[in-house]
Amino acid sequence: MQKKQETTGLVWFGNDLRTHDNEVLFTAIEKHKKVIAVYCIDPKLFQNNSFNFKKTEVFRSQFLLETLKNLQNQLLKINITLLVYIDKPENRIQGICEFYKIDTIYKQKEWTSEEVNITESVKDSLPSNIKIEEIYNQFLYHPDDINIAIQNIPQFFSNLRKKLEKYVDIRSEVQIQKLEEDNFLKEKTPIPSLNDLGFDTYHQNSKTAFPFKGGETVALNRLNDYFFETKKLGFYKKTRNGLIGVDYSSKFSPWLANGSLSARTIYWNIKKFEQEQYKNQSTYWLIFELIWRDYFKYISLKHGNNIFKLGGILHKNYEWSSHKKTIQQWINGETQDDFVNANMIELKETGWMSNRGRQNVASYFAKELKLDWRIGAAYFEAMLLDYDVHSNYGNWMYVSGVGNDPRDRKFNTQLQAERYDSNHSFRKLWLQQTLF
Repeated sequence: MQKKQETTGLVWFGNDLRTHDNEVLFTAIEKHKKVIAVYCIDPKLFQNNSFNFKKTEVFRSQFLLETLKNLQNQLLKINITLLVYIDKPENRIQGICEFYKIDTIYKQKEWTSEEVNITESVKDSLPSNIKIEEIYNQFLYHPDDINIAIQNIPQFFSNLRKKLEKYVDIRSEVQIQKLEEDNFLKEKTPIPSLNDLGFDTYHQNSKTAFPFKGGETVALNRLNDYFFETKKLGFYKKTRNGLIGVDYSSKFSPWLANGSLSARTIYWNIKKFEQEQYKNQSTYWLIFELIWRDYFKYISLKHGNNIFKLGGILHKNYEWSSHKKTIQQWINGETQDDFVNANMIELKETGWMSNRGRQNVASYFAKELKLDWRIGAAYFEAMLLDYDVHSNYGNWMYVSGVGNDPRDRKFNTQLQAERYDSNHSFRKLWLQQTLF
């Protein structure tokens, strides 16, 4: 174990809002006797993007505030202060470093353009003696372990999955140490309210399939319940395409997206379940979905900003429409397809949509309506509780024919409705005002 530095380390939190299995936090504590933490709620997150959608709507905003409150409390248990500000990071971090005599900032490594630009802005604001150490902190299979050059990442999922499963081990979770009590600061910052972010008070829709709050405590409780209390994990493959209710899928994605739960924690708890209970197709299938998540991260690492371009990573020259009325009908659930409409209303009312729903509404948007897929992706970015830049744009490219789907499929939404909503219960749940 290396000798700890006398200087104070700063953990700059991003989408890694947890104390369990947090490589960034672990590294800072390993290297410094004193550690403080900061999270900046960037006002840019609540401005309109190029397609005139707010980048972060009320659902994910509320979830973020709940997560930050929980993180503050979790850090308190290990004697670390979390400072929270509504401000651009480049406006705050330099002053924190100066006041607390910080020489090293630790943060999760990002590679997509907006996130990289923020990091560069902070670097530009800092004197040369302060360094930023960026650490991969969001993968199941760590990039340093995969033995594949990023430019050689396979285009198709199954090819990457087979290589990873055969040749790469998954790292153990890191264990976070508690610091001395004198590490805790007298300075305190309150967690902002929705009003502070420009929203009215939020009331959760009683019909939502995701009734949970943000934060790693709730995430770990959900994991324990889904795996070990109810053993629903054992039926995951059979139920994962469900549309109604809390337990048709794991519901881990919102916590994974903002980093209040790590993929490794899920993986090692699956392995624990397999050891203590049983192993079947369902236990493997949840690992399979975690590999999909990694896959889209590796695709964005390989292709960079091409994931945001109209032609996608295939540079396809399709003709796309941006007809405003048609887009608004899709958003409002006023298309000619009742299954699409039900899913879109669920999203509008709750910030949640099943994976099955997402595939269908995205395919309908791009392949049936032939609308610019980036507009649909931007709307999802605004609305989804579990928005993740890599999965969102990766999946939208995939279903739009400009990404990694080797078959360039189009979903038959009515056949999908017959298969997954044969009794119309989902459509009745969200379309009852128009059906009755």
